[in-house]
Amino acid sequence: MLELLLCSLLTIFPDYLYRRYAQGKRIGKEITLFSVWFELRWGIVSCLMLTVALITVIFYYHPTTSNVTAFFRTVPITSEKNGRVAEIYARLSDHVEKGAPIFRLDSSQQDAAAESARRRIAETEAAIVVAQSDVLAADAQIQQTKAAHQQALEELQTKEELNRRNADIVARREIERLKNVVDGRQAAIDAATAGKQAVEAKLSTLLPAQKASAEAALAEAQVDLDKTVIRAGVSGRIEQFALQVGDIVNPITRSAGILIPDGAGRRALVAGFGQIEAQVMRVGMVAEVTCVSTPWTIIPMVVVGVQDYIAAGQFRGGEQLVDVQAVTRPGTILTYLEPLYEGGLEGVTPGSSCVANAYTSNHELLASKDIGFISRISLHLVDAVGIVHAMLLRIQALLLPIQTLVFGGH
Repeated sequence: MLELLLCSLLTIFPDYLYRRYAQGKRIGKEITLFSVWFELRWGIVSCLMLTVALITVIFYYHPTTSNVTAFFRTVPITSEKNGRVAEIYARLSDHVEKGAPIFRLDSSQQDAAAESARRRIAETEAAIVVAQSDVLAADAQIQQTKAAHQQALEELQTKEELNRRNADIVARREIERLKNVVDGRQAAIDAATAGKQAVEAKLSTLLPAQKASAEAALAEAQVDLDKTVIRAGVSGRIEQFALQVGDIVNPITRSAGILIPDGAGRRALVAGFGQIEAQVMRVGMVAEVTCVSTPWTIIPMVVVGVQDYIAAGQFRGGEQLVDVQAVTRPGTILTYLEPLYEGGLEGVTPGSSCVANAYTSNHELLASKDIGFISRISLHLVDAVGIVHAMLLRIQALLLPIQTLVFGGH
């Protein structure tokens, strides 16, 4: 309607002035309800053609959409394993900081595993003390066997010396017996030395490895025990939290509630423009939005991202062929809008529905001297008609509360 009124000022109104003052025709006399088409046909036809052209230029180069939403994602409050709730630390709509406990699951099994690991550590430490005593006992045994070996060896040497001086003094059988005793005492030394080495290996390798395994088991049990206390992954507000002591929490099918992170949905808006605008939408375009949650407010925005594919064409591989006819609604060009100024989205409730206009700017192209006169005039006209769309957005912002509260029946 606004475009029609503007175009009528350039077509119908000059035609009427010509008829009135140049030809002397007056409304109610020569220009009546039945003769208005014949008298003003040139102005009416020109007005309709100019209106259609103006609307086409405005909506193509300065696209608009009502598919604008402040999207945000929530964080589910759940545990990594099934469990029964033993204690609750937070309540519905509470604000929690990152790392703050929300609820605790029954931890009797994890406590038992941690205590068992502690017992194994204590047992290993006791075994280390015993092994140290065994090392001392092995040293004493080695000294004892060496002394016995030395004694047998000296006795053998004495008998051999006597036998060398006089063969009739010491019997050969006695010398052989002493040799066997010396060999036996040497074997006892080797056995005692091997026993000490085994104890030392156990003390330096086996027992530390067993202790490390027990400590790892304790750490694992402690991790499982810590997981029984469910904490906030981010700072935010708890919603849909109706947990009771004794409830079963399942990480797949039954979460405890949701956590809405601080600042969620307050940094950017997501807009879906028509597919015909794919060649117009560019990063850096200036835009304006008005939201239902902030009536009578125009928020300056800037396009920071344009998705180069359309979600309507997505399909999931399955057993049946995809029929293109199944896509009943055409998709949109997903565009990300951020406030042009800091704090621009303050007051806009996350999830709010908005209306957005994006404006094509040819300022840099017009600043160059590589375009002709006709192109320069055309680009000036394209930039100038953007004010019409800006006026329409402001009219929408003014009428939005009335449409919602009066005509919407809310």
